[in-house]
Amino acid sequence: MSHIEKVDSPPAHFHILDLFAGPGGLDVAADVLGYQVTGIEWDPGACATRSAAGMDTFQGDVRQYRAAFFPRAQVLTGGPPCQTFTVAGHGAGRRALDKVLEYIERLHAAVRPENQQDWRQIFRTWRKISEELRQRELDAKGIKAEKREVEELRAKIRKAMRNRLDQLGTSPDEVKKFVKQLKTPQKIDSTDRELGDLVKEFSDLNNKLGKLKIQLEELGDERTGLVLQPLWWVIERSRRPGCTPYEAVVLEQVQAVMPVWEKYAEVLASLGYRTRTQLMHTEAFGVPQTRRRAVLMARLDRTAFPGAGTGRLPTVPETHELYHRSSSSVPPSKTGQADTLPFKQPWVSMETALKKARQISRKVGDRPAFTVVSNYGTGGIPEARGRRDHDVPSATITGKVSRNRVVHKGTDKDLADFNRFNNAEAGVLQTFPVAYPWRGNDVAQQIGNAVPPRLALHVLRQVLEPGLSADGVEDRLDRAVVKLEKWKPGKPVELREHGGWEGHPLTGR
Repeated sequence: MSHIEKVDSPPAHFHILDLFAGPGGLDVAADVLGYQVTGIEWDPGACATRSAAGMDTFQGDVRQYRAAFFPRAQVLTGGPPCQTFTVAGHGAGRRALDKVLEYIERLHAAVRPENQQDWRQIFRTWRKISEELRQRELDAKGIKAEKREVEELRAKIRKAMRNRLDQLGTSPDEVKKFVKQLKTPQKIDSTDRELGDLVKEFSDLNNKLGKLKIQLEELGDERTGLVLQPLWWVIERSRRPGCTPYEAVVLEQVQAVMPVWEKYAEVLASLGYRTRTQLMHTEAFGVPQTRRRAVLMARLDRTAFPGAGTGRLPTVPETHELYHRSSSSVPPSKTGQADTLPFKQPWVSMETALKKARQISRKVGDRPAFTVVSNYGTGGIPEARGRRDHDVPSATITGKVSRNRVVHKGTDKDLADFNRFNNAEAGVLQTFPVAYPWRGNDVAQQIGNAVPPRLALHVLRQVLEPGLSADGVEDRLDRAVVKLEKWKPGKPVELREHGGWEGHPLTGR
């Protein structure tokens, strides 16, 4: 009898539509996996980068587009801007989050099979929500204009108080002390009548400014509504007559958005999807950086009818060790701890990632042992800058990465030639290919906002290729990582605009 080895079938050829696509973190991951991606992105800088990278892109506000415009898209992905939720422990973030959860519940009620609402009724619910969001935006715009006027007037009063203090012969030290007291102007007691009147006027403006800030927090901003867009696109494709549901959905954002994804998952289950939400530590997937991302994954279950309770998708398995700051700078698998997790690789350090990239391109500097000093303070103390040595993963790459200092390890002495990470290096720490063609303004912000491509590799592979064997998964990822590191841009592509449907593979026109 001959031995027949199991051979994995090739993955399906999906067309992906990426909302809020950014510079292309998910897109380049999909590209090396062999999938075609079209992105929608409004930021001119990110669009310039995408164009240079050869990423098919419609430039504009996602709200100007509709799911029905792209009937041939089979997978929906995206990372809607959700900065309002990153302060979920504060009043503003909590209220914005609660409001979005309320809107999602209203949409969920509209699509539940037991409520038997037709498309017109479902669309009516969405239109009402959209109108409410639009009115909140208009109200917020008016309050912001009033807030600017109050701030300008307050600045004039502050200058007038300084002038009055100079007239009274106040010493520079006393002036500084007075200015510090303006944080609580109601406690200032002045014997000079003119200065006292100015202090009272300043205090009144402070109170007015505080009330305006509270009003703005209650209203939220346009980003509060943007987070609903992917859900509506899924609903439209699932319930609008003549449309077919997406085969899969992948959404990611900061950790604070996890309650939104969990609520999304309930709605998607009603629409016939198997779902999974997962908080993913990027270093556990080979990213040389500690960062946590909230991910929602969904796959259409064609064996069940909508609302039948289709179950959960499996989690994306971690391939690397987690990094703990309290541990040694040597990865756990090199310190005798590998026996507890024998199948996981050590986390990837900044030094390892940059050295590998330097073998591909000289855009990466050849540094001695270094320490990265963060632009941010720690523990609420601005002066206490976070520090990471070269032989551990980077701290989270943010839009301020270009401001981080790179110093000789264990000192505060700047490296002579490479005392900042350039765009290529910051991109590598986010696992973009070293050859990625960054363009436009504020590239650091583009890099900081992007989904790490290597993380996207794992998520897309898991959701789109569930039938691979364990050996097939390992081989698939290994090959994809090599392709990602060596990826180079092809011919730049022209950006598309709203209405440019003719001849596009996703529009069918």
